Amino acid sequence: MNWLDEHGSSVMKVARAYTLTSEECQDLAQEILLQAWQSLPKFEHKSSVATWFYRVALQTAMNWKRKDKPRRARQKPLLEVQTLVTEGCDTAEQAQQRDIVERLYQAIHQLPKADAALVLLYLDELSYREMADVLGISESNVGVKLNRAKKTLNELMKGETDGS
Repeated sequence: MNWLDEHGSSVMKVARAYTLTSEECQDLAQEILLQAWQSLPKFEHKSSVATWFYRVALQTAMNWKRKDKPRRARQKPLLEVQTLVTEGCDTAEQAQQRDIVERLYQAIHQLPKADAALVLLYLDELSYREMADVLGISESNVGVKLNRAKKTLNELMKGETDGS
């Protein structure tokens, strides 16, 4: 299954954005993979594999979040972060980058689930057309919603750096 190797990072990004602990992240990633495997016979190649995979991952994550809300409310946010650092960075740069990534995910957690999904797709550099296909909305709607989500995310990130 080459597509699993190609889209595994998407699974982890979605799982990380919808969970608070590393254990939960792993559980959700497993659930997404299970759902993808079970949904595979229904895949009709009307969209790209990436689009279909994202659809399955986001649907699974949104349902997981809804079912898991009571337990999640009692948990502390994840402190250790899967870093997106490059090789050769010094530890100060790594720590700063980890902090930025952690704050970004904390801000994404505060967005409405549809906006969080859109931001994830944007961070994964999907085109507006691809985002529209995954979410089942028009490209112009993607643009409007994405601008609003970016503005909200920016305010959330600013609010955290101001100490409020």
